[in-house]
Amino acid sequence: MVIPDLQLYYRPTCPFCVKVLRFMERHNITIGLHDISKNPDDLAFLVSEGGKQQVPCLFVDGVALYESDDIIEYLDRAFA
Repeated sequence: MVIPDLQLYYRPTCPFCVKVLRFMERHNITIGLHDISKNPDDLAFLVSEGGKQQVPCLFVDGVALYESDDIIEYLDRAFA
């Protein structure tokens, strides 16, 4: 099985981001992480490619997926 390119854009103070990060930690899921509060380039990418500044945002092969529950559901299926 080929795992798609997965990149998570988040802010550490966002409770919905923390929810996703904790899920990933509990399930030993390692993907690209981008803290938009520390890296202005990551924030610029999120807005230009995702269309908004909303986090968490999981890019799946370049396509933005928002909402923590949807991200968790996707990761659960992808890494099951």
